[in-house]
Amino acid sequence: MRIITGLAKGCKLKTPRGMATRPTSDRVKESLFSILGNEVWGKTILDIFAGTGGLGLEALSRGAKYAAFVDKATADIIRFNAEHTHMADKADVFKGDVFAVMDRLAAQGNKFDMVFCDPPYHLGLWERALTKLDKGDLLNEAALVIVEQGGDENELPDLTHLKLLRNQRYGKTTQINIFEYKSGNTSD
Repeated sequence: MRIITGLAKGCKLKTPRGMATRPTSDRVKESLFSILGNEVWGKTILDIFAGTGGLGLEALSRGAKYAAFVDKATADIIRFNAEHTHMADKADVFKGDVFAVMDRLAAQGNKFDMVFCDPPYHLGLWERALTKLDKGDLLNEAALVIVEQGGDENELPDLTHLKLLRNQRYGKTTQINIFEYKSGNTSD
């Protein structure tokens, strides 16, 4: 695991030992950021189920202005990686239940331009997170929500404000969906 390009290019990221964490592979991450292009520049990022913090740190390396990282088990590793990549001054790390932290951030009036959601597969977590994000409490208009999920997890929850822009598959095990938030109904 490493930062692919930008200010922290080549920095290796610490990963948890002996845990069931499944970091996004460099190949998938490189493809995703190629799709996003300059969309991360100057944006505020929310990285939930952040694991190593690799997606949010890659966005910071590519010019995002701020990232909030949320993970119950790996907050210390994310803090280490943010320090190691010299991006800790643009990052906040929250340790706790992702949904409780999302509620707290929304109650404080935080809004984000981009959300990375990469939970463990097959536990219904990405669907639950997407449903919560669809309410818009944490999203600026035209925010992008990027969800990494299992290759066989194809049933999207009912969404009102998030519109699927792109589905990209990586082999049989991984797919990435990119959604855009619009405060009006997406079925119009």
